[in-house]
Amino acid sequence: MRSAAVVGTGLIGTSIALALSARGVIVYLVDQEPMAALTAAAVGAGRAEEPPEAVDLAILAVPPAELATTLAQAQKRGLARAYTDVASVKARPMADIVDLGCDLTSFAGGHPMAGGERSGPLAARANLFEGRVWILSPHPATSEQAQQAVESLIEMCGAYPLVMRPDEHDAAVALVSHAPHMVASLMAARLEHATESQISLAGQGVRDVTRIAAGDPWLWFDILSANAGTVADSLTELARDLEGVIAALRHLESGAEGESDGGAEALLDVLNRGVAGCERLPNKHGTPKASYVTVTVPVGDQPGELARLFADIGATGVNIEDVFIDHDPGKTTGVVELLVTPEGADALSRNLKGHGRIAIGPPESQPSFRM
Repeated sequence: MRSAAVVGTGLIGTSIALALSARGVIVYLVDQEPMAALTAAAVGAGRAEEPPEAVDLAILAVPPAELATTLAQAQKRGLARAYTDVASVKARPMADIVDLGCDLTSFAGGHPMAGGERSGPLAARANLFEGRVWILSPHPATSEQAQQAVESLIEMCGAYPLVMRPDEHDAAVALVSHAPHMVASLMAARLEHATESQISLAGQGVRDVTRIAAGDPWLWFDILSANAGTVADSLTELARDLEGVIAALRHLESGAEGESDGGAEALLDVLNRGVAGCERLPNKHGTPKASYVTVTVPVGDQPGELARLFADIGATGVNIEDVFIDHDPGKTTGVVELLVTPEGADALSRNLKGHGRIAIGPPESQPSFRM
């Protein structure tokens, strides 16, 4: 790929442009809001101008509801030789594309499984997609050349492709992305009118649960609207479980003989199912998750303290699988949780203690699964 056009310079579009520009691809940035394209150009994503001739690939980073008309307009003016998209819903946009009579041979649908709660070109980064799954959802009429162009894009962005049908894709993202966002929003909404004393008790747990609720409401409205039925199905199943949990808690509250035991059994069943579900989540490499353990290190709230800790970690030679930082603003000390393989935990704890740090590993019988 020598040239590309990115239509829509938000977080995803600009991140793609940054990744391609870093690989030497000439990238043209197009947006309905000229300032968005200029901002993306200012951070090094490409040129805020229309390409002088057809580019090798056009990436349509627009909301699902706008995809079909954007593709039709781009094909009409001959923007590119091949086209793809990054919409997080596939079935309805594909139906719209067919209805508009777009050229299906030059289009291969796509969806990178990456993002963040911040939006816009200033939140973009070139490594956003590294190690991530990128769904490839071609139409039966998609040409081999168009699919290869999108596969080249995925490779340049450091992701790896997974081919899925549009309906398969939409059911999957409803479960792992769209319904969780709605649950996070519902939980975060409970905090809107909480008292100051209640909010002051909030720790990392509630921050983890509600983090994604900070995403752009209008963007998520478009996403949820385009996948409404499938998301509703997923939330209906969740609602049944929630009703069961409420009933179990009421039985426990009553303390009545028989009811209390039944409530405890039902509640423990859901909690155990939750642990089982967590254990199925893939690790950072996308493979089935191994059993990692957590080494916890207290960290003072001083400038440069995290940098010093990571330097000490690097000196141990132990690979860190993931990092979690638990620190409430206003407190003088936080903790850093380091996820490592069981065989690396002892060496990491021992070496960090050798650097004068407190390093607390979990009991051998209680591995952590916080991936």
